[in-house]
Amino acid sequence: MNIDSLGQDDSACATQVRMRAVVQRVNEASVTVDGDVVGAIDRGLLVYLGAAQGDEAKDVRYTVDKIAGLRVFPNDDGRMSLSVTDIGGAVLVVSQFTLFGDVRRGRRPSFDGAADPKDAERLYSEVLKGLRGKGLPVETGTFRAMMLVQSIVDGPVTIQIDSRKLY
Repeated sequence: MNIDSLGQDDSACATQVRMRAVVQRVNEASVTVDGDVVGAIDRGLLVYLGAAQGDEAKDVRYTVDKIAGLRVFPNDDGRMSLSVTDIGGAVLVVSQFTLFGDVRRGRRPSFDGAADPKDAERLYSEVLKGLRGKGLPVETGTFRAMMLVQSIVDGPVTIQIDSRKLY
């Protein structure tokens, strides 16, 4: 794909972007549903996770490996070279289909690229299982619930992960 063809066929781009995670390095984070804290961590990663139509096991593996191995914590020299695993941190994962909000046409987001709720919940659960399988303490929000997410972002450090991005 050359730069001149960008924007001419946006559907080609949309089919290449799959599971999406926005990852923030935090000193603490929590999720509240209906007045009750359902998940909370101290130092670690807050992950907003969205599943796309067509996501499969390889997207889950890629995303899990990237989150667990993401070197965004400082070493003794202040360089970002340590992962959440290295620092003994935790992960708070919040499902968020709105990561697929498409506003290229109009002002109201279209969420057509997001996986249907049944598939999204299965994929979300597989990511949680994968992170726990790597020995990480994992907290969660509540799937399909209105959530209040609070965090103290450290840095700020915010990274976006797409399991299959064309460019």
